[in-house]
Amino acid sequence: MTVATRLKANGVGVCATLAVFVAGLLWAKWLPYVAKAAKAQRTRHWSGSSILKVGGVRAGDGPTWHAATTFFHAYLGSIWPALVVALLLSASIQALLPGSWPARVLNRGRPVSSALAGAVAGMPSMMCTCCAAPVAVTLRRNGVGLPAAVAYWLGNPLLNPAVLVFLLFVAPWQWTVTRAVVGLAVVLGVGALVGSVTGGPPATVAAPGDEGGRGPRGFTWALLRLSAILLPEYAVLVLLVGAFRGWLLAAGQSTHPGGDGFLTGLLVVAVAAIVGTLMVIPTAGEIPILSGLALLGASSGTIGALLVTLPAASIPGVAMVARSFGWRATAVTASSVMAAGFLGAAVLTLL
Repeated sequence: MTVATRLKANGVGVCATLAVFVAGLLWAKWLPYVAKAAKAQRTRHWSGSSILKVGGVRAGDGPTWHAATTFFHAYLGSIWPALVVALLLSASIQALLPGSWPARVLNRGRPVSSALAGAVAGMPSMMCTCCAAPVAVTLRRNGVGLPAAVAYWLGNPLLNPAVLVFLLFVAPWQWTVTRAVVGLAVVLGVGALVGSVTGGPPATVAAPGDEGGRGPRGFTWALLRLSAILLPEYAVLVLLVGAFRGWLLAAGQSTHPGGDGFLTGLLVVAVAAIVGTLMVIPTAGEIPILSGLALLGASSGTIGALLVTLPAASIPGVAMVARSFGWRATAVTASSVMAAGFLGAAVLTLL
């Protein structure tokens, strides 16, 4: 291939990837969120209901197929446009972009700088933890280091500008400040921590298109590969979370019991942080959940912990990125998100 032909192919690939990014997000995220933000500003009320209670599931209910399927249908119905865009964007990055570009853009000299680059890259797509996972996996396959990839994955839900706007319109201002401040600290801090703990540059990975070719053929192969590997485990784990959500709701109810004392409050926050990290919700799904808990009298510590942990990670999301991140980095990320629940609780309580 001549230099001119290669440059032409790279230009076409960049334009195609940009088109997928802009057109896809306009359809799945940006235009719908503008409409939701306008409605929230006008009504000062969030019209959505808690996805955890869909199908009539109540706290303490045992796992059933009905609980699993109703949750799965509600969750998939909420996120499928973003998931489609995530898969298309992932395949575009792998097969259409010049192989070294993602790493050159996102890998910086220091872990914090790389994490910042990943966070900035993740903010426009505004995806939930599961929809951001295919893109994070592809970034790793393209040589992007763990600090940037982890920050991209966490930054999508935690630093979502649309959710910050929604919170500003329908919730106390302290919620918005807590989410923005703690979210930024978590995204940068966890990204840098994972890079420091795992150490060194990213592992050597296959260049984009090495296994399936480049161009349309490589795009198709990458899309099929991502779908075949990620979607089945994603579906199974969402079904499992849905089946057991009655027990998770029961654990959630324990986050606003009666009783005083520092140890009791600490235990409440710990339960909230664990439950929030395990649960999977769509984008902005934390708003009706937290609003309901506030009406039931949940403490500021409980709400602050869930405000950070509910969107940041989930069992399906963790499973989707684990092979790409490595189990050590994944474990550090998940445990750090749980620990960040205490920071969210402290900040909101102080505010």
